[in-house]
Amino acid sequence: MKKDLSRRQFLHRTAGAAGALAASPAIFLEPEHIPLPLQSTAPSDRLRFGIIGIGMQGSGLLTNAIQLPGVECVAACDLYDGRHTLAQEIVGKKIPTTRRYKELLDNKEIDCLIAAVPDHWHKQVVVDAVNAGKDIYCEKPMSHSAADGVAMVAAAQKTGRIVQIGSQRVSSVICTKAKELLASGMVGTLTLVEGSLGRNDPNGAWEYPPPPDLSPENLDWDTWQGTVPKVPFNPNIFARWRCWKEYGTGVAGDLLVHLVSGMNYMLGWNEPPKRAMALGDILRFKDGRNMPDVHCTLFDYGRAPVYLRLNLGCDTPEIYRFQGSKGILEVTETAIAYFPQSGEDDSPSYYTYSYPHAMRDAYLKKWHEDHDPKPGKEPVAEGFTYRGVSWDEEKPHLWKYFQGVRNRQQVTEDAIFGHHAALACHMANESYFRHAAVTWDPASNQIKS
Repeated sequence: MKKDLSRRQFLHRTAGAAGALAASPAIFLEPEHIPLPLQSTAPSDRLRFGIIGIGMQGSGLLTNAIQLPGVECVAACDLYDGRHTLAQEIVGKKIPTTRRYKELLDNKEIDCLIAAVPDHWHKQVVVDAVNAGKDIYCEKPMSHSAADGVAMVAAAQKTGRIVQIGSQRVSSVICTKAKELLASGMVGTLTLVEGSLGRNDPNGAWEYPPPPDLSPENLDWDTWQGTVPKVPFNPNIFARWRCWKEYGTGVAGDLLVHLVSGMNYMLGWNEPPKRAMALGDILRFKDGRNMPDVHCTLFDYGRAPVYLRLNLGCDTPEIYRFQGSKGILEVTETAIAYFPQSGEDDSPSYYTYSYPHAMRDAYLKKWHEDHDPKPGKEPVAEGFTYRGVSWDEEKPHLWKYFQGVRNRQQVTEDAIFGHHAALACHMANESYFRHAAVTWDPASNQIKS
């Protein structure tokens, strides 16, 4: 990583600045070094993992995981047989495949697991895995409900297994640098946090095309449904499960959880909101879904207000704005930009227009004597920009998981961190459905109106 300005140097340049914002060259953040795969890694030194769920997200995780050094996939599980073929195509060899994930839990050759299954299966898979002595990487959101999250945390703590939740930006150089800048007090007194993300296409709203060959013959539909009320075989539900609260958690669990996880990491917060108030509706994708396609939530963490907005009906950048008394830190997928503010008066008070002329003239004369810089000495506020690889890169997050398994060290996005991020999403959903503000009651571990 290139050497950048010290905080003392930066404050010296920007203190009391009242002039124009000067352009500053971007500082590039080096990605975390991950060794190349070593073909000579001894079999006894390799981590052997199994994967549960090889769908859209799982197939990407599998592809990235097998490119990391010292790890190999030795078994794959999915309830749809077409994904058995896909797993073998990705790994490049005839690895064992099954519809029964408990076969992976019983397999003594498997050191750890990756799970990318629908939200309504997260709790059961994670609890079964840690109770079987397996470490597990589970896709976000950690839980399908607050009660599920409580049970998952308890199981992780009881067994001491490594649990990592898959909201990968907490392992990115972008968010790590933003965390450092925020901790240094760069924005001064934090006064407001904003985050937003918008999409504007059917794929972005999960209207995925089901596999053309999908049928009850090659998919265990009854098992896939789990414990929810059973419905007849429906390929659209299988492919688009995020649209229904029975199986998914909507835009909150798909997108808001990323905003919350990244925000909590950058600000050093690891707790649920105290209160949440949400508004939303199904405004564009009236396709039978029961989860909103527009969802906006205000959160009260007992600090600065947090306002996070999601919209599947209009494309907008994914962005955070950390606003404070010394300026704004803007964080996007590949960049951090700082826009400094002095927080001081840079001109006489317009209130003095209520003074009589003589009094106002005296005030203006004194103000300019005290505040006007000497010609050629006008201060310039200097911002900066950092650029780095996308915070959506999965390899660094997977690498930290496998390192945690290898070294028996708990990871940053463990069950507690994942639970707190997921609770914000559940509170946003509960507020939407209850049409009221909700609070988190730690005594009863319940969301209450």
